[in-house]
Amino acid sequence: MEEHKPHIENLYFKAFRAIDDRALCMKFIEGHTHVLEIFGITKITSAKIDWVLNPNVYVILVTAEEDGRALAGSRIHVADGKTLLPIEEAVGELDERIFNMVEERRMDGTGELCGLWNSWEIAGLGIGSMQLSIACVAYAGLIKLNTLFGLCAPATYRNSIRGGFRVIKEIGINGKFYYPKEDLTATSILIDDIENLPLTYDDVKADIMTLRNNPISTRQILSKNGEPVNLHFDLTLK
Repeated sequence: MEEHKPHIENLYFKAFRAIDDRALCMKFIEGHTHVLEIFGITKITSAKIDWVLNPNVYVILVTAEEDGRALAGSRIHVADGKTLLPIEEAVGELDERIFNMVEERRMDGTGELCGLWNSWEIAGLGIGSMQLSIACVAYAGLIKLNTLFGLCAPATYRNSIRGGFRVIKEIGINGKFYYPKEDLTATSILIDDIENLPLTYDDVKADIMTLRNNPISTRQILSKNGEPVNLHFDLTLK
């Protein structure tokens, strides 16, 4: 018998630079670690915690109350030529061409959407990973990135394609890698044009552009079970 989930009326999406708020970073780490443990995943590069000291890492945290417990989150790591992106650490030994792909794009502004997770409370509502991805791609434009890498699990592949990513077929096995362990696959993905998002599905693109133009905003959507949820966004950099 499935445990009943309490209805969530509000979700707050807050963006910040990792080095600017250690307490919120700890909430992110606690939530992300818990989700990975549920799936028995312990070795994953985006779960390392040294990013909290990296001035080129930005976090989007989702809570049910303002500054409450973390229910979901994701990060954008900006390539700086000094610290490898998580995708480079994850698949570089398997296919070193990823290093050149990142370096070729670095001067124009590139990074990686990584560490995306959802807690039990909002999993299955149909609002977690997609809305978080929309917020992250909108935010990538606000911090002046031109391209955005990712490494997605099978569960987030469909939403990644809807969000405008393409499979990087030039590396791995047509873009796929056995990662983070041999019985799991991950797909390397890339948005080639963050500003214009030519591959993004129209409805998703409209949401991204609206959010990019209104980084502090609220809108209401219906969850999969038909209940309204208010999404409050603050994608400004303090």
